[in-house]
Amino acid sequence: MNKTIDVVKIRQDAETYYRNGDFYCSEAIVKAIKDEFILPLPDAVISMASGFPVGMGGSGCTCGAIAGGIMAIGMFFGRTEPKDPKVNKAMKLAKELHDIFKERHSCLCCRVLTKGMELGSPAHMEQCISFSGEVAEETAKIIIRELNS
Repeated sequence: MNKTIDVVKIRQDAETYYRNGDFYCSEAIVKAIKDEFILPLPDAVISMASGFPVGMGGSGCTCGAIAGGIMAIGMFFGRTEPKDPKVNKAMKLAKELHDIFKERHSCLCCRVLTKGMELGSPAHMEQCISFSGEVAEETAKIIIRELNS
């Protein structure tokens, strides 16, 4: 794992992946964090994020960027063994990310966040690119803080 993490680079990479059409929000965040931290995980973790864009597969529910950020938190702090209590830390950090976004943007509902925007329009794209970068950076900050505590 990379010990020198550049949160600005994570933000820029996530934004670039989305802007270039390489990945959507949740995928871009997982990839940017996986790559910058040099995690020894298969790229399949990126594919696990593919169902979350546009509010859970286009349903307009929870913002896919938040889902990607929470997945990235899980890559570090999630459990793999039954009844492992470390799930509580992952849940606490997920709520922290949720609360940061909600405080800034009032809600996490994709349908509300994009109200009045045409899917794929310049306004929609810029907002979602920005959300992807913001969430990637905030997620990285949480991860770094927790790894160093």
